[in-house]
Amino acid sequence: MKHTCYLSLGSNIGKREAYLQKAITLLENEPGILLKKRSSFYETSPVGGVIQDDFINLALEIETELAPHALLLVIHRIEKVLHRKRIIRWGPRTIDIDILFFDHVKMASNDLTIPHQEVFHRLFVLIPLIEILPVDFYEYKAVENAIEKLKKTEQAVEIVKEKGVHHHEN
Repeated sequence: MKHTCYLSLGSNIGKREAYLQKAITLLENEPGILLKKRSSFYETSPVGGVIQDDFINLALEIETELAPHALLLVIHRIEKVLHRKRIIRWGPRTIDIDILFFDHVKMASNDLTIPHQEVFHRLFVLIPLIEILPVDFYEYKAVENAIEKLKKTEQAVEIVKEKGVHHHEN
């Protein structure tokens, strides 16, 4: 069975765009994962109180045959390959990949919550996401409303590399 899934990717250490491109390539090369859409790259201020460099963030739409936890294992393996270290919560990282939405699944376990628990509180996640989200997506209006609310805060999001929405067809 094929599932539609939305991911958020971010990097703020080293060659940020290179880490993001490598993560995308690793996801594309993974059996059971098909990249459908990719947002532009956005430069964003860090959120969470830790003083660190700005991030580059983007969103992906993928189609996968994997179950949520199996996808999470793939993501953790890719993060490890790209030298992700989990030392400080919300701290600097070479790569961060989060599952935002997975079909209409709502679940919470020790290691995975879907929809992602911070999705509606992070402009750096929502701006790239809405760029690729279909208007008939079940949470589209909630994403739109959260963006309007968060635009009144100090969360800065600027486009870095606008390539438009990239559709990948097979």
